[in-house]
Amino acid sequence: MIITDTHTHLYSEAFDEDRDEMMQRALDAGVERFFIPAIDSTYTQSMLDLERNYPDNVFLMMGLHPTHVKENYKEELAHVEEWLSKKKFYAVGEIGVDLYWDKTFLKEQQEAFAHQIRLAKKHQLPIVIHCRDAFDEVFEVLEQEKDEELFGIFHCFTGTLEQAHQALSYNMKLGIGGVATFKNGKIDQFLNQIDLKHIVLETDAPYLAPAPYRGKRNESSYIIKVLEKLSSIYSMPEEEIATITTENSKQIFGI
Repeated sequence: MIITDTHTHLYSEAFDEDRDEMMQRALDAGVERFFIPAIDSTYTQSMLDLERNYPDNVFLMMGLHPTHVKENYKEELAHVEEWLSKKKFYAVGEIGVDLYWDKTFLKEQQEAFAHQIRLAKKHQLPIVIHCRDAFDEVFEVLEQEKDEELFGIFHCFTGTLEQAHQALSYNMKLGIGGVATFKNGKIDQFLNQIDLKHIVLETDAPYLAPAPYRGKRNESSYIIKVLEKLSSIYSMPEEEIATITTENSKQIFGI
């Protein structure tokens, strides 16, 4: 059984004390593929180090996270563009709109999102979307940019069934993680109405740990708890869910 974690920040400072042990726990649990979203230029070197240490398991994305769209966002976008042109990445991400913390840079966030979607198309890469308190604002940009070249993953999907169908209409898969295990997560109530071919698994480690670890540091081995939950939601063996969702991740990332 090969499990794919399509979204995990393994380079995070939260793992500086025990990164190798944490990776080993994940590998022992059957997690063999780790897709690593970018945040901003300050993390690029840590990401490259991670890839060098785990060349068979770690696959990098490049992008500017919406909460890091600030006054200098054009410099950050130039950094993204430069790296995409000189090295192989597997997606442009994570990109999108986040209005949870701050609405100051909404216009710039949307501009950066659209710009990075165009970069992804230029390099024939998927996008990985971050959306928090911003479904309308994200959909507005996707509506403008939609065409046959647009595809990717709607990471940490927490919307309604209607919003799920809208995300799928833009050629996105839904990234399902710890939220599906929360008592108030809501998505578990309608997920079985969405064909598993549209679903990929993720942790978003070190954030959003699944139950029973909620509130603690998340890690990629905990994806097993998400797998167990989806097995229950879809009434399907865990091995089959792992196989289908890994196959879905291969369709998106091309590896």
